[in-house]
Amino acid sequence: MKSSYFISALVALATTVTTIAVYSTFNDRDNRSIKIEHINSTPASQTLYSVDEEGNAVALDFTQVAEKVKGAVVHIKSTYAFEGRGNRSQRGGNPNNPFEEYFNEDLFDQFFRQNPNRGGQGRQPQPRVGSGSGVIISQEGYIVTNNHVIADADDIEITLNDNRTFKATLIGTDPTTDLAVLQIQGDDLVSVPFVNSDEVKVGQWVIAVGNPFNLTSTVTAGIVSAKGRNINILREQFAVESFIQTDAAINPGNSGGALVNLNGGLIGINTAIASPTGSYSGYGFAVPANLVRKVVEDLMEFGVVQRGVLGVSIRTVDAGLQKEKDLDVNKGAYIENLLENSAALEAGIEVGDVIVDVDGVPVSSSANLQEAIARHRPGDEVEVLVNRKGREKTFTVTLNNPSGNTNFVAAESTELPEMLGGQFETLDPATAEDLSIDGGVKVVALKAGKLRQYTQMEEGFIITKVDGQRVRTVEDLERALKNKTGGVMIEGIYEGNPAEEYYYAFGL
Repeated sequence: MKSSYFISALVALATTVTTIAVYSTFNDRDNRSIKIEHINSTPASQTLYSVDEEGNAVALDFTQVAEKVKGAVVHIKSTYAFEGRGNRSQRGGNPNNPFEEYFNEDLFDQFFRQNPNRGGQGRQPQPRVGSGSGVIISQEGYIVTNNHVIADADDIEITLNDNRTFKATLIGTDPTTDLAVLQIQGDDLVSVPFVNSDEVKVGQWVIAVGNPFNLTSTVTAGIVSAKGRNINILREQFAVESFIQTDAAINPGNSGGALVNLNGGLIGINTAIASPTGSYSGYGFAVPANLVRKVVEDLMEFGVVQRGVLGVSIRTVDAGLQKEKDLDVNKGAYIENLLENSAALEAGIEVGDVIVDVDGVPVSSSANLQEAIARHRPGDEVEVLVNRKGREKTFTVTLNNPSGNTNFVAAESTELPEMLGGQFETLDPATAEDLSIDGGVKVVALKAGKLRQYTQMEEGFIITKVDGQRVRTVEDLERALKNKTGGVMIEGIYEGNPAEEYYYAFGL
């Protein structure tokens, strides 16, 4: 019994001591002041590091380069005057495609022309508006962008990062590289310098600056994920695709914008995305700066790109081709055929040779070779290293133009196409005979101009008369309209309905 009392007393004593200790602790805490420290800036940029070309660790900070480049990247608004059309399905159009009645769009176009306002049958003419980006490359106001951003536009408006707006003058375009040059007249312009895109390395940090979805001056970061990419998106003859691939987020509206390194140097012009939806899915593609610079210089100096060619048909060497042709190399550009007036043939290059180097720059694919040659003009000499049955040989090749000689190409007269807004060709005799006419001029394409703005003429129309005067060739059409003023009446037919004549009138 006494033992039970003793145990109870010990438990009571322990409880009392514990209670006093807890109370003292909380009492002291209530009497203690608490200091909260506020940090005004977090040096996050100092927690990530990259390595410069000398191998030194440097802080990875995008803020300074973003601030530097944003002022040189512009927003481009392209306006297309558009006339309502008749029902094309009656003349062989596709009634299942609601857009074909008005214009022929492909996915490439849809990526970067946003929210077009389309005219319709019986409506008043409705302009449509495209949006994209451009990069100021000189203090004189020259801007480089993509051709598809401004192609056929009736009006091009440039908005700078500081909200100044300008009307742009079109200097020239090159659909084979999807590049175009504009110019604005302004003061205190910020420009971006070119860098040597050959020195760009896979894994290198890059920044994309543009106007995706009309969100102006948007900056995204990523790395170079590949070089020399050919994605078969350009459909022009002699098209050159050797894109820099990046995982920096690029979306509709980024087209024509800048891809820069961490020093703010231009390494490429953002051009396309690989996407099943039309929005960013991981990869974007930019035209390399070295190719951009050459195209820009040609357009500014000659009004047209001076393209040097080897005169060869090529294939990229891969494991399959290596096995098929029993080649001694597993990369390069395989010469499959030598064309007429081939500069390569004249220099001694043969079918079956594999080009592995041009002017000291390694060639691992057809795209690499296309880019390396596209930087040159007719008459330029290039050193071409080939692998021929296991032995390497070097040839000095004097490049030709696409016609097979070394002459520079003169800019074509654009007076008639620009005035009317069309691309014309003389109707071939076989087609004329099938249509029971003695000739005509086919409207191959309609662009910005009087025909599209003031008439309902559609592509494929065959012009047979101008003001009652018979027209059989493009030269006839030019003579009929030369020095013409006042009203013009054009007559003709559509190939799908040759029995019915159509008349279109407009003023000059």
